[in-house]
Amino acid sequence: MLGLAFHPGYAQNGGFFVNYTDPNGDTHVAEFHGNPGTDTADAGSERLVLFVQQPFANHNGGGLAFGGDGMLYVGLGDGGSGGDPFRNGQNLGALLGKMLRIDVDRGSPYTVPADNPFRSTAGARGEIWAYGLRNPWRFAFDRATGDLVIADVGQNLWEEVDVGLASRHGGENYGWNVTEGSHCFEPASGCNTSGITLPVLEYGEGCSITGGVVYRGCRLPGYQGTYFYADYCSHFVRSFRLEAGRPTDPRDWTAALGGGLNSPTSFGVDADGEAYIVDQDGEVYRIVPAS
Repeated sequence: MLGLAFHPGYAQNGGFFVNYTDPNGDTHVAEFHGNPGTDTADAGSERLVLFVQQPFANHNGGGLAFGGDGMLYVGLGDGGSGGDPFRNGQNLGALLGKMLRIDVDRGSPYTVPADNPFRSTAGARGEIWAYGLRNPWRFAFDRATGDLVIADVGQNLWEEVDVGLASRHGGENYGWNVTEGSHCFEPASGCNTSGITLPVLEYGEGCSITGGVVYRGCRLPGYQGTYFYADYCSHFVRSFRLEAGRPTDPRDWTAALGGGLNSPTSFGVDADGEAYIVDQDGEVYRIVPAS
């Protein structure tokens, strides 16, 4: 299992969605039903929402999140291997290498929202919200602004953070595999970056960025709007604020959080907007003020 998202009406309908790969490595996005108020769910309640065949075992993406618009957003990697050999990232006719947006409350198994940016584009899959992504396995919404913040894992050199401003209404091309971060990838130099939305932040000293949440809680009042992220291999935890489309106030939280964090795999927020970090060891940490 790579991702999980509770339906906005979970307290009433018990619905939640998971993104998982089967033994063949193919992607399934499925709905299950739990029992609100308990920690149990019905394993036999699975309803397949989306199936995507994966050509290779890596870069499956996996992130799931409901936006403030009630739509389900699905992050899919480029299909794997290395360098995007099928150029899925730039192919609007393929779901791989994309951010998808679907309405799971209408249609069977879902409906493509009428305001999706490529719904009327010839040859394009209407589910696509944004493209040019390599492996967006973790992304989050800023609950105050509606902006979508995507942590996209790089090939070998650059990890990146991409932002889809709510005011743009989707349609961004984040560049892969023409670019890795803000740098040319294919071709290695002289690439055409017209129409590409470049990352707001990139770094080269890690191996796999783990996004990330925008803090909107109360326990850290001075950090409203701060985006926290980490790196799976380098084990650091960092943050920045986005102001006028540029990252500001960069901070490194690694030392402050102590030495117990080994391989961060995810972030999350609770109903109060407080932030949590998940470690591959099975530990969950809450970010709190220093005592």
